[in-house]
Amino acid sequence: MKKLIAVVLTSGLLYACGSTQNGADTTSKESSETNMNDNDVVTYANTITKEELKASLYTYASDEFEGRETGEPGQKKAVNFLKEYYESFGVPAAKADGNYFQTVELQVMDVPTITMSVNGETFKNIDDYVSVSNSKTGVLNANEFVYAGFGISDEAYDSYKNLDVKDKVVLIKSGEPKNESGIYTITGTTEASKWSNFRQEFANKRDAALENGAKAVLFYYPQVYAMAANRFGTTSGRMSLVEEGESTYYFLINTKLAEALVKDITTNNTSKTVPATINLDFKSNAKPIQSENVAAYIKGSEKPDEVIVISAHLDHEGIKDGKVYNGADDDGSGTVAVLEIAEAFAKAKADGKGPKRSILFLNVTGEEKGLLGSQYYTDIDPIFPLANTVADLNIDMIGRTDPKRESTNRNYLYLIGSDKLSTDLHNISEEANKKYMNIELDYTFNDENDPNRFYYRSDHYNFAKNNIPVIFYFNGTHDDYHQPSDTPDKIQYDLLENRTRLIFYTAWEIANREDRLVVDKAN
Repeated sequence: MKKLIAVVLTSGLLYACGSTQNGADTTSKESSETNMNDNDVVTYANTITKEELKASLYTYASDEFEGRETGEPGQKKAVNFLKEYYESFGVPAAKADGNYFQTVELQVMDVPTITMSVNGETFKNIDDYVSVSNSKTGVLNANEFVYAGFGISDEAYDSYKNLDVKDKVVLIKSGEPKNESGIYTITGTTEASKWSNFRQEFANKRDAALENGAKAVLFYYPQVYAMAANRFGTTSGRMSLVEEGESTYYFLINTKLAEALVKDITTNNTSKTVPATINLDFKSNAKPIQSENVAAYIKGSEKPDEVIVISAHLDHEGIKDGKVYNGADDDGSGTVAVLEIAEAFAKAKADGKGPKRSILFLNVTGEEKGLLGSQYYTDIDPIFPLANTVADLNIDMIGRTDPKRESTNRNYLYLIGSDKLSTDLHNISEEANKKYMNIELDYTFNDENDPNRFYYRSDHYNFAKNNIPVIFYFNGTHDDYHQPSDTPDKIQYDLLENRTRLIFYTAWEIANREDRLVVDKAN
């Protein structure tokens, strides 16, 4: 799963089925119409075994794959492993040309060359400001800027009210308004809102500025400036899509530059337009690199144009300081789960009981670099039209136990996003679990105000932002998360088997029901 760095820089049952598990008549209208019954789905679900999951993962998360760093030789070994697995069970490529690989053009972001001056005074890159966006080479000259205070755009408090910031330089600062008693204006309590929550503030204020039309944003956030300068002021392997280059410039700035623009910025919260001469010359130093998504496909028997995506990311952290980051849980567990689910559906199809709807098995690259492979698929080159995409079931870390859960029921799974776009999807998920698995479904991280922002941190989000219903399956983080100690011997294979079977059952129900999922909560 994509690691969230300290400053968060690149935030009624409509399908009726039975309620019993053992022996009662639970055959639905949808399954009976395809000459399928509960015994069929259980038979194919039972082909998903901890032994096969373990065998695949010990290969996929071995040192031979060198941590599967995006664009590196280990990642190339990984995509070939996936291709060969699909071929071995007769699951064809999704692309019409028969190629399992969807080429994803990326660029490695090096430190840009920048000159910036304010009222004739030159300020230095890294020392005084740091670029935190993937901006295109360009020049910006302005004779004024807009100071938008806290940079908040909210019904309870709007820094942009009566301000015209379109195509202008905008200065904002961290924090949010509260009274002398410590009561925050937005929440009406002593609890801060998303506008100053440490994990959410950056993304929310960036998005608000961009939505209001800012051409360049200078963000005064002194608490994180040193960390940002360390992160973005060096060549660190950051990547972006080649097509993604932004025309907006986004900087974190230090106190010297902030006070050169608004001397009393720490106490002044009043939005205003300020005369100033600002000159910016920005040169991107990005270098091209190529990676691949792997896409396999089972064509639906009755509704082939409707597609369900089952996704997991194939990449991890590579090798650092001579240590291989194997990524057994993140996301080797999700990857081998997708393979086993594909194998189960392939066996069903071979027996003449394939799914009504088509299923795309999508292993995406560059998740650890910013959800890049899934973004490429949804935003640039969807193999199947997004309008025909029914749902995305995204699997990212399902092989371990969250330490917070060790003293309670270990047979659990965190679900995120199931109810955010489609009541149908949530209800089908709940009923499939009740009917077949009885895993404890934990929605702790599904909260809108979850400070971890997990909903925004894995590949399902790129589908959700396009109003495609999603479920993100997740076991939570642990001490080995993004460490070289995330190895296959620490995976709890009985849990991995249970969770993978649950996802298969859910996909089966979605694929074979008569009606397509209804999106009743579109953004």
